[in-house]
Amino acid sequence: MAPDPAVLQRLQVTASKPIDQQPALYENALAYICDSSSADATADNFIAVISTLFEHPSGVVMSRSILAAFVARLRELKNPDLWIDVGNRTLDILAAQSAVFPDAVAVLRELIATAHENNEDFVDAAKVLADIPLDLSQRQVTIQERATVWIRIVRNYLEVDDSTAASAYISKLKNIMHRVEDQGLTLHFNLSQARILDAQREFLSAANKYHEISFSLAIAEEERLHTLSMAAKCAILAPAGPLRSRTLGRLYKDERSAQLDEFGILEKIFLDRVLTAKEVETFAEGLQPHQLATTADGTTVLAKAVMEHNLLGVSKLYSNIRFDALGSLLGLDASRAEETTARMIEQGRLAGRIDQLGGLVYFDGGEASGQKGSGRTETVVGKEMRRWDANVENLSEEVENITNALHEQFPAFVEANLA
Repeated sequence: MAPDPAVLQRLQVTASKPIDQQPALYENALAYICDSSSADATADNFIAVISTLFEHPSGVVMSRSILAAFVARLRELKNPDLWIDVGNRTLDILAAQSAVFPDAVAVLRELIATAHENNEDFVDAAKVLADIPLDLSQRQVTIQERATVWIRIVRNYLEVDDSTAASAYISKLKNIMHRVEDQGLTLHFNLSQARILDAQREFLSAANKYHEISFSLAIAEEERLHTLSMAAKCAILAPAGPLRSRTLGRLYKDERSAQLDEFGILEKIFLDRVLTAKEVETFAEGLQPHQLATTADGTTVLAKAVMEHNLLGVSKLYSNIRFDALGSLLGLDASRAEETTARMIEQGRLAGRIDQLGGLVYFDGGEASGQKGSGRTETVVGKEMRRWDANVENLSEEVENITNALHEQFPAFVEANLA
């Protein structure tokens, strides 16, 4: 739709006036567009203002002030679709002179991004923000302003679960966040880190980060409990082993954890008790889609975490067990039970040893070292060596005692047969 004739007439008059009178006349034209012009022609009316401004140059300084007034008036209309339409068309006009008007370009892109966020088009919002000039020598950008834009990009990508794109900007933020004093930005950065770790299934690191954030006084009590709940969920989903046990211990001892819906299953896991199918099903209802995703071996993240935990629970109840019986307890066949056990022992998450010929696993009863390839803890291995040495020594002493007794009772026999 063409611009209103009344708007065009005002702009023609404005362009014909002396330069020092033009800013006030442009302001009047923008006010008329917002208050009196046809709604259908609003976008074209705004573009007419920009076109007139650059067809009749009035100097860089004055043009910058008019552009600032232009964006302010556009923002007042509270119309996301209008912001996107006018904003993009204005950027096209400014494209050849973006280095001259970097502040106007930045403000327009922020406004367009806000419109996309209001429309829940988060990827488009992130892409618009990514094009904001942050490194131009013509524009002074503080560290805090740069962090604000990058964190906003990260949050938009996380809204659509694109942790890969978000992590690229987190890497940039890591280099500057130590110089940012704004507590709100620091909180959003830490929370974004936790969400990315969570989305990438690095659940143990995510749990520790969530737990750290849950102590922040910058967020409401309800939000702190929600973050603590996320920490508990991630800790439960983390690979079973000594590292997870330490994280579970910190969460279990946190007095606030008793208020969580997850406290029951958290307690059973911390105390190495075997979980029932009903408990797992109830816990699964509160998980996010990526926390229920299928892994490469065909099992879900939750099923794998529960299976490994139950294997640790079994190791506290049995000193040894056949793989077919172990599989029955874990809901697996014997070969899968052996494979899972071997992997956890090799990764240092389970203290034990496997007798493949006998189809048995022997649990050492101690806590695993947590070091990959360690198999068993040094304490347990050292205890076994001392036990072996003691048995050999006792056997040797018994043989010597028997030989001495025979020599005393039957010297002729000993000389004839044992000499």
